[in-house]
Amino acid sequence: MAIKDKVLELLDDSKGKYLSGEQLADTLGCTRGAVWKAVKALQENGYPISAVTNKGYSLDENTDILSLAGIKKYLDPDRQGLEIEVYKEVSSTNLVLKDYANQGVPEGRIVIAGMQTQGRGRLGRSFFSPSDSGLYMSILLRPDMAAADAVKITTAAAVSVALAVEKVSNQKPDIKWVNDIYINGRKICGILTEASFSMESGGLDYAVLGIGVNTYEPEGGFPEAIRDIAGPIFHERKSDMRNRIAAEIINNFMRLYDSFEENSFYPEYRKRLLWVGEKINVIRGSEKTPATMLGADEDCRLHVRYEDGREEYISSGEISIRKA
Repeated sequence: MAIKDKVLELLDDSKGKYLSGEQLADTLGCTRGAVWKAVKALQENGYPISAVTNKGYSLDENTDILSLAGIKKYLDPDRQGLEIEVYKEVSSTNLVLKDYANQGVPEGRIVIAGMQTQGRGRLGRSFFSPSDSGLYMSILLRPDMAAADAVKITTAAAVSVALAVEKVSNQKPDIKWVNDIYINGRKICGILTEASFSMESGGLDYAVLGIGVNTYEPEGGFPEAIRDIAGPIFHERKSDMRNRIAAEIINNFMRLYDSFEENSFYPEYRKRLLWVGEKINVIRGSEKTPATMLGADEDCRLHVRYEDGREEYISSGEISIRKA
């Protein structure tokens, strides 16, 4: 861990209190000059650190800036060894991890950012990823799994996010098949799983699980194109909330991932599924087919009944509610 990260960890542990440069230097076994440089670098990265003569340095106790130290505070003991990288800004957390995957990096590497310049959603769409209001993270996985079962990664992630958000906000999130999380009719999270398949085994070579969470409403509001769909978890900023949400999602997902073969995520997924029994449209390309949503099976396929009475289990595509 770099000096900068160690300084941030100590300031985060004493948030709102002053630590002298001498204290920090003695604790870290470095010079006061090295501490000063670390603090300057952190301030330039946006961390609200006060520097007061004869008192030292203090991290604002109301800050909600993503940091490795902040996330690790909330990780379960058996997840402390995960390789996690935290950035202020990246092109796309999925793109960063796909590059790592192609270099042979083992599973469990996690990339988290406070902003994406090339955020991506399903079907090649862009994913709105503004600075300082959301949480964008990706997890590299190398599961022993058939290609047809890859959808389970997305559904387990949806459950993980829903449980995390409910724990920190006391609101009950619902899941729109297959990859969106909603609160009070507003989308607060999107999930994109991208996979590389092995031609020899027919299974997955790797999967990159991407999760984007609207923690707060961005400055100026959501863009007009998604203003009627998107929403935030919180309408006021909360101290350390994005770090806490990131850790809770990681804790939940890795716990479910460890028991993937048992489909342990399925009961919770089924319980939170939106629009069961409702009239929907099944969307494939430009074609919309009216249907009634009956639920989802244990393979996470959508079960629908069309107007002619036919029933089908669907593993790909999209759905929308049919307005009366």
